[in-house]
Amino acid sequence: MRKRDDEKEKSIKEAVIKLILEEGFHGTSISKIAKVAGVSPATVYIYFENKEIMLQDIYNEYAEEIFDYLIESINRDMHGQQLIEILITSYYNYICGNKEIFSFVEQYSHCPSLANRCTQNRGMCKVNDLILEMKSNQIIKNYSNDNLMAIMFYPVKSIAVDHCKSENEKAELLKELIGIIQEALLIE
Repeated sequence: MRKRDDEKEKSIKEAVIKLILEEGFHGTSISKIAKVAGVSPATVYIYFENKEIMLQDIYNEYAEEIFDYLIESINRDMHGQQLIEILITSYYNYICGNKEIFSFVEQYSHCPSLANRCTQNRGMCKVNDLILEMKSNQIIKNYSNDNLMAIMFYPVKSIAVDHCKSENEKAELLKELIGIIQEALLIE
């Protein structure tokens, strides 16, 4: 059996993300992935059993990375305003700093035939637990976690991926959004 190589695995993941974004799921084949990654198709199969499992594994890894990034950006001693500001700013920074990965995760999460096979990831559970803790400590209002997640994170995406706005305009929009969310969710 051939030995796994971290650099080859990284090249394969980068090729998958590039091709999925350029050509979509059905336009991406193992042979194309191998060619872009600079490896043989047989090498791809050392790391992944098939294309669907490959996409699920890569999606899960990077979705975890996003939520871990958010959790690592805060500490539990922060007050409510600061918690919300750091969570939102961190999410924005992750999106802007990892555009291809974020686009891949977004595209994959909207693909029902693939995403519904993924289990809920640990990172999402950690963010959910943080929100439960914030509600329990009466930092934020007791709305459903789904709505709280939507209010805190979905608008950030629209600012981060807006190609028509300058970085300064985005920064102003983000600052305003943080204030709106803080006002809407924080218990006074």
